[in-house]
Amino acid sequence: MEEILKYSQIKVGKISLNFKRYLLDEIEWGDRLIGIKGSRGVGKTTLMLQRLKQEYGNSSNAIYVTLDSFYFINNRLFDFAEQFYLNGGRILFLDEVHRYPQWSIEIKNLYDLYDDLKIVFSGSSALQLHKADGDLSRRAAIYNLHELSFREYLQLSGKANFRAYSLEDILENHQAIATEITKDISIIPIFKDYLKEGLYPFFKEVKSQYYERITNTINKIIENDLQIIENINYQTTYKLRQLVAVLADSVPFKVNISELSRKVGLSRDVLLRLLSALDRANLIKGIQQQGATSGYLTKPDKIYLNNTSLLYALNSNKKDIEGTMRETFFMNQLYKSHLVQTSKTGDFYINNKYTFEVGGKSKNFRQIAGINNSFVVADNLEVGFGNKIPIWLFGFMY
Repeated sequence: MEEILKYSQIKVGKISLNFKRYLLDEIEWGDRLIGIKGSRGVGKTTLMLQRLKQEYGNSSNAIYVTLDSFYFINNRLFDFAEQFYLNGGRILFLDEVHRYPQWSIEIKNLYDLYDDLKIVFSGSSALQLHKADGDLSRRAAIYNLHELSFREYLQLSGKANFRAYSLEDILENHQAIATEITKDISIIPIFKDYLKEGLYPFFKEVKSQYYERITNTINKIIENDLQIIENINYQTTYKLRQLVAVLADSVPFKVNISELSRKVGLSRDVLLRLLSALDRANLIKGIQQQGATSGYLTKPDKIYLNNTSLLYALNSNKKDIEGTMRETFFMNQLYKSHLVQTSKTGDFYINNKYTFEVGGKSKNFRQIAGINNSFVVADNLEVGFGNKIPIWLFGFMY
């Protein structure tokens, strides 16, 4: 216990509060059981340590524990938590929960037994709480930590600090907002850098090794996280890697399940299951068509890599992906809080209301002419006009 408390205090002592992710202010911290899901590398650990430091300092009543520690190979989480509670502890921050067998059962038992014990846990975005051994879906308030927005990237890189805007703010007032933002900053070159190497907070630490870090992250998701969560074997893990490689050079992939099955040598049902796993792990995003119903065995209309950093890291042809980069960015930023579907007339249909056509600076309205609530999202444009909006501005929504 003392060694783990010491480790927690060292981790908390080293954490900086200079930059905080958007989710830190969105979480209802008064809840007794809070789950934070998200991809590797987006900052879940940092967020928990910042909350611990900000609210509890070096108090022994709160502790940070990572469940991939060797300690928990021979020691039960429940026993540790009980000892912590009996010694006055009241706040448990549990990291990497999916690395610990039966984590959901033991957390459920702790929650039910000690009604003044608060638990905050984090794990892979691929976790399905309703399918875990101890169903926490009705007890826990679950939050998803998204990749960095363009607005957050500007702040973390020390270039500028702006507030966030809602989608409706941007649609109605984009010209005034963009004019204010761009009056003192050349936004487009910075936006291009962000698309390539700005989606993960670790760009600050390992800029020269950013893509190597992304590749390592992908390997850990496939070889560790998905193996544990999906209970898959080595051969299937190899197929997952093959599937990601095929999709990386094909996105946006207009889904043809038969063709994809032949390429990777998987049956339809297995392929759909693995696509679903990759989607939950935030390596890809399957987008349904406008008006379509979704379900486990329903194939998406198009598949994208989850974000532009993944696209740039994995796609073998870097010269011809500008259009895909635009669509991937727009999809990624809208997906955080909005219903994203492919459009029957444009590129995207958002919240069952808005139609968006994404393109370069000269993109016109021909394809979406006469469509209500339709907009052109244009690249290489500082300030828009009418229903033509600069694409970078959609990175200011959180």
